[in-house]
Amino acid sequence: MSNVIEARGLSKRYGKTLAVNNIDLSIPAGRIVGLIGPNGAGKTSALKAILGLANFDGDLKVLGRDPSKERAALMEDVCFIADVAVLPRWAYVHELLDVTERIHPRFSREKCMRYLSTTKITPKHRVKQLSKGMVVQLHLAIVMAIDAKLLVLDEPTLGLDIIYRKQFYTNLLNDYFDEHRSILITTHQVEEVEHILSDLIFIQDGRIALDCSMEEVHERYTEVMVKPDQADAARALKPLSERHMMGRHIFLFDGVQRETLAQLGELHTPNVADLFVAVMGAGDEYAALRAQQAMAAGGAA
Repeated sequence: MSNVIEARGLSKRYGKTLAVNNIDLSIPAGRIVGLIGPNGAGKTSALKAILGLANFDGDLKVLGRDPSKERAALMEDVCFIADVAVLPRWAYVHELLDVTERIHPRFSREKCMRYLSTTKITPKHRVKQLSKGMVVQLHLAIVMAIDAKLLVLDEPTLGLDIIYRKQFYTNLLNDYFDEHRSILITTHQVEEVEHILSDLIFIQDGRIALDCSMEEVHERYTEVMVKPDQADAARALKPLSERHMMGRHIFLFDGVQRETLAQLGELHTPNVADLFVAVMGAGDEYAALRAQQAMAAGGAA
């Protein structure tokens, strides 16, 4: 199966700042990939290169095309949902659908209206009449109704309430995703997407810190909750991280046999947020991630 994204030595510099530092990526068709990292890690710069919105160094092919030279042709097969939905406030909804139908041959008005039927948005609304969350809903409905081979989502549900966020991801799986499409998601609300991901990429300081499938995550990483009297034995096995909760020590291990760890305490598969902390190596990024999650949740409420 050919890769929808193939990057070798991809770098992006802003003056003296190296935002993306010589990274390699291979994303095949039919995968849902989470690109996770703190602010300033290089996520946005990498996305801009992939979408042909920024020059770059190294080799990059998206759907077999060079995005810096063939962006117009590439955008026929790529859709992008940004973290801020910007639509003309003066336009009616039906006018936006008319324009999209004229300029994009793979747009399905019927599918778009089906998505909108789950909202309070009607074709007769003007954009300026819609709340911020409703504008996001409209933007998502339009983009999801385009039959693209690669869908890039940058904080796609920012500003939406929890009910519509869950509905969006359900629609994404049931009505959009199949073995011929790939989806690249960046988000700080990792708990909401980890159950749909097939692959996980952590990026920090412009470099790839982790790139593996979720199957590999479940095979490699184990979280163990141990009593204090077993803590030294757990530390002797060189865990990636240690934290404390309700009088217990929680250790995260990479590649240690589960049979060995079972003698120490209760075993769990780590969630993406806790794995992020362990692999990235510290709490500053984790605190920032959690703070951003809390802010996003508060803004959507």
